[in-house]
Amino acid sequence: MTTTQNTQLTTPKFDDSNLAGQPIGYWSYAAHMAVIRHIRAALATQDVTQPQWWVLNRTVLVEGGLTQQELRVALTANLDHRPEEIDQALYSLVARGWMAEGTEGRYVLTDAGREAKARIFEVVRRVRAEIHAGITDEEYAAALTVLRRMISNVGADELLSPDRRLPKR
Repeated sequence: MTTTQNTQLTTPKFDDSNLAGQPIGYWSYAAHMAVIRHIRAALATQDVTQPQWWVLNRTVLVEGGLTQQELRVALTANLDHRPEEIDQALYSLVARGWMAEGTEGRYVLTDAGREAKARIFEVVRRVRAEIHAGITDEEYAAALTVLRRMISNVGADELLSPDRRLPKR
């Protein structure tokens, strides 16, 4: 008796009939890459990078601004960027006249920086709406709840802490 085995390599097809069996690592990575590319392309229309946006957006959350070190800590805690990249974003915003060093080494937005932030925020708002199109608030919340549970299941609760984002005063 002769048996033949199929030795041809095939790529598994992803379809909705087996969603529960599909790898979260792939889908979370694919979602991350697609969303980041979309956001960065939209920001580029305003001649701003995502780290520059983070610096502008984060600085206004703390009255009196943030020091360079506080920005580094706040923006590298949960983001995959090196402190030097945050420094570069900060320096470029200072050179552009959108930020200035205030008292005690704290960086603040200038009038031009506040105007730019408001303009860029409208782009960010539009991009968020594009990303969320066809997704109810309940579906979105459920997706984040599941992702947060998975993060906790693998022992990475430190990534869930909002306290890591802003310096305490």
